[in-house]
Amino acid sequence: MASGGFVDWRGNLIGRQVHGGVKAAWFLHFLTFVINMVNVPILLNLVTYLRGTMHMGVSDSATTITNFVGATSGFALIGAFLSDSYITRSRTILLFGPLEFLHALVQGYGLLALQAYVPSLHPPTCNIEDEPSNCKEAHGWNATLFYTALYISAFGEGCIRACLPSLGADQFDHEVPSESHQQSSFFNWFTFGISFGGFVGLIFIVWLENYKGWDIALGLSAILILLGLLVFAAGLPFYRNQVPEGSPLARILQVLVVAFRNRRFGLPEELEEAHESSAERGSTKALSQTNSLKFLDKACINHGKEGAWSLCSVTKVEETKTVLRMLPLFVSSMIGYVSNPIIFTFTVQQGGMTNTRLGKIHVSPATLFIIPITFQMVMLAIYDRFIVPFLRRRTGYASGITHLQRIGIGFASMILASVIAAVVERKRKEAAVQMSLFWLAPQFFLLGVSDVTSFPGLLEFFNSEAPRGMKSIATALFWCEIGLASLLATFLVQAVNSITRHGHYGGWLEGSSLDSSQLDLFYWVVAVIGLLGFLNYLYWAKKYVYRQDTRIVDEPSVDQDSH
Repeated sequence: MASGGFVDWRGNLIGRQVHGGVKAAWFLHFLTFVINMVNVPILLNLVTYLRGTMHMGVSDSATTITNFVGATSGFALIGAFLSDSYITRSRTILLFGPLEFLHALVQGYGLLALQAYVPSLHPPTCNIEDEPSNCKEAHGWNATLFYTALYISAFGEGCIRACLPSLGADQFDHEVPSESHQQSSFFNWFTFGISFGGFVGLIFIVWLENYKGWDIALGLSAILILLGLLVFAAGLPFYRNQVPEGSPLARILQVLVVAFRNRRFGLPEELEEAHESSAERGSTKALSQTNSLKFLDKACINHGKEGAWSLCSVTKVEETKTVLRMLPLFVSSMIGYVSNPIIFTFTVQQGGMTNTRLGKIHVSPATLFIIPITFQMVMLAIYDRFIVPFLRRRTGYASGITHLQRIGIGFASMILASVIAAVVERKRKEAAVQMSLFWLAPQFFLLGVSDVTSFPGLLEFFNSEAPRGMKSIATALFWCEIGLASLLATFLVQAVNSITRHGHYGGWLEGSSLDSSQLDLFYWVVAVIGLLGFLNYLYWAKKYVYRQDTRIVDEPSVDQDSH
């Protein structure tokens, strides 16, 4: 059975029994696992590299990482625009894989490996925590080389990450009940792949970084990425590929321009004539007219002129309405997510100031993230296999609860994590002896709750609510939201430092170490901002009307929700 709007890798209509489904998704899960096996430990342990090797200060090392995350997410728009507009998502991955992504990873990580290996390319070795005044921070050519490598890697990763979740969602038809269950399950297991990759990487890659050298760890990382891309390419015969439908940004702009031109015309009671005269051609699925944002309906008024910039179809107008309705949630979710990169980044630095010995074993601060990642994996498996089916029977929603409810739970957990982190940091500074790293477990636990709820919830919300021709753009917006939240975190750190700087006294986070900083007070600021962001999110979430009913219409007689 062929499914209109989707083709195989050769451009032929797909057969539902041959293409898509769980078997196709596993190739994507493997690539997700490998990418995050490389990226997660490098990102989380990068603060150790910045402090210990490049000798950056507390706030500079934190903002460097948040800027990197922001840039990576911004670059996702490039791959998303190409995949939605001109080429299929699998071809976009293959194009940016060998030509951009693999090149970026090899060159980016290769440059970092070279800098880590050659002593002249980084500052002289010293202990920045014990003798900060004798440590020279990287500058000039060394700093240029570092940032070049870092942002080449960000470009490669960003271009590929927009397409993976959308391509995975394409493998399941949400209008078929069994596949609707599997599509919701895909995002849970996609997040599981991120966590499992991070788990393995935090054990293996971090061990290489700390005991064998960053050069060996980064060199091996490039090889692992190549392996993941080869496995992904092996799955080409099984993928369902969404047919590109032209630039989604151009379609939105056309609606806005035509509606503005027709602003003086009155709306007719029926827009059927306009819909028929400019019906969507190709594979775009027709959308029904809604009563929201009525001023955009004027783009459908037919006053004798033809052409995309004179008359728009109802479907094109409804696509634009969907995007505009999502914007308030995009902004409010971004504010609510600011706490996440801040707590992640500074918790690693907190861990470095605690007693990280377990008997004779020394635990690297970055390895501490095994705690929330382990919880994420366990919780995601329990959530997908037990909690979702239970809630599905109670609520009727394919995903157990609505996407926005799931996101809200994550934001609430981040507020609590900020409060606990503030209390723990104050206790750490007041302690007569070095505090055990296990005091950080509660905030790690809540970070895990956030990544089980808000992360996959946001990803599934943007992907499921976006019109079919804008799936990759929607996924890129999700990554941009994460990235913009990281950039806001950078701005918040800088703003707090500026406000709290008095005379010769530096700001709260401008100390040479955490002991000479006021991280506990900063965490309280983060908690207050998180609470305000959460209340703002609740307001817009309550007003939002889903594009399609998320409840199950036809419940299959046999539970096929396996993945």
